[in-house]
Amino acid sequence: MDSIVDIAGRVTRGEASAREIATDAVRRMKAGAELGAFISVLEDELLAEATAVDERRARGEALGPLAGVPVAVKDAICTRGVRTTAGSRALEGWVAPYDAHVVSRLRAAGAVVCGKTNMDEFAMGSSNENSAFFPAKNPHDPTRAPGGSSGGSAVAVAAEMAPASLGSDTGGSIRQPAALTGIVGVKPSYGRVSRFGLVAFASSLDQIGPFAGDVRGAARVLGVIAGHDPRDMTCRALEAVDFEAACGRDVSGLRLGVPEEYFAEGLDAEVETRVREAIAALEARGCKVAPVHLPHTKHAVATYYVIATAEASSNLSRYDGVRYGLRVEPQGGLAAMYGATRDAAFGKEVKRRILLGTYVLSAGHYDAYYAKAQRVRTLIARDFDAAFAEVDAIVCPTSPTPAFPLGERTRDPLSMYLSDVYTLPASLAGVPAVSVPCAPTAAGLPVGLQIVTRRDDEATALALAAAWEADRGPLPRARGAVT
Repeated sequence: MDSIVDIAGRVTRGEASAREIATDAVRRMKAGAELGAFISVLEDELLAEATAVDERRARGEALGPLAGVPVAVKDAICTRGVRTTAGSRALEGWVAPYDAHVVSRLRAAGAVVCGKTNMDEFAMGSSNENSAFFPAKNPHDPTRAPGGSSGGSAVAVAAEMAPASLGSDTGGSIRQPAALTGIVGVKPSYGRVSRFGLVAFASSLDQIGPFAGDVRGAARVLGVIAGHDPRDMTCRALEAVDFEAACGRDVSGLRLGVPEEYFAEGLDAEVETRVREAIAALEARGCKVAPVHLPHTKHAVATYYVIATAEASSNLSRYDGVRYGLRVEPQGGLAAMYGATRDAAFGKEVKRRILLGTYVLSAGHYDAYYAKAQRVRTLIARDFDAAFAEVDAIVCPTSPTPAFPLGERTRDPLSMYLSDVYTLPASLAGVPAVSVPCAPTAAGLPVGLQIVTRRDDEATALALAAAWEADRGPLPRARGAVT
């Protein structure tokens, strides 16, 4: 499949029609249906939007930087007039009456929304197996998980059903599936991209970001969706950055920190080898590599699961059968309706996290758990501040292992939670991070290099990712990619 930049260029120059590209995207999505990437394929809407792009070009109107590019959207991001399920029975039939801010920006840039992608229910999971409908499968090996919670968005790009997609990242839900499927995933700084129209999991952590097959394409999509939105009070008015231009920057002289805490027990040997090869290649380009310490990393998993579940408990209280979504009406009055609705609406993992969050927020445990976790979160953020006083970027693995078999971790929630051990700290600190593919393992499974930079410095992370991508060269296509 052509890249984002190539497709937009061809449509803008009149070398291809947006409708032709959209028609091919529909064929690809249908051909790859067994991978479970999509909850909804928006064939009619896609073709209508693509026709409108062609009509604008025929009238001589200027087209945007994503002209005619099909973009898949995680099903936790609202799209006007089509259902948005968040991977849950609670919203199985809910049709969004408005577009999320990021979807509005995609459309304004000429992109066409091709489908809503599969996900762990309410973005709670690391394998896409918590979807209320069906799991997504890794196109490199369909017996393995693609990661999560944005697994469907990652599969759509890795299997070449769409050149770009949007996901959301709360504790690693863009970066981890990007690593396990061998594509590029970007978690922006908290507040860089509006959350308006994103179904909330943990509001102080959630952030929307792009997936793409290459760094330059991801940078272009990020440039489109970033920007201030007054409807989201956490979205900051930041100076516009040409993220795509950063992809050609010289990286020699940049200081790279290698955190010892990320190269410890639990890291797969082949993953470590591939990541160290990538770091060595950047060093050969003139980057200066030195060890750094992030001493509170060991507390990140516990801290995250206290804060995230507390916020989830609060955010998901709205799904009560009264206002919208699923309603079950047994005999017994309002309380019985609440209980029956929530029991039917939520899966096991969502119920588990609601219970945990309610517990840590309760009067007898708030100070011991939630308040303490917030203090530790501050210490984790200070670790990054101290490291960035010495280095320009931190380089490390994205995931401790390659893609794991479907079903392997579903009975052991703790082992699943540990899948995000290397992505959680950046989420807690609110700093940007990019996952870019390394060379695969001997078995052909993808490995991700994570590049973390100072708050609001996505440009440096993208510059380093693009430099490594150029040195690494092309990767083999996923075995399950659609032709």
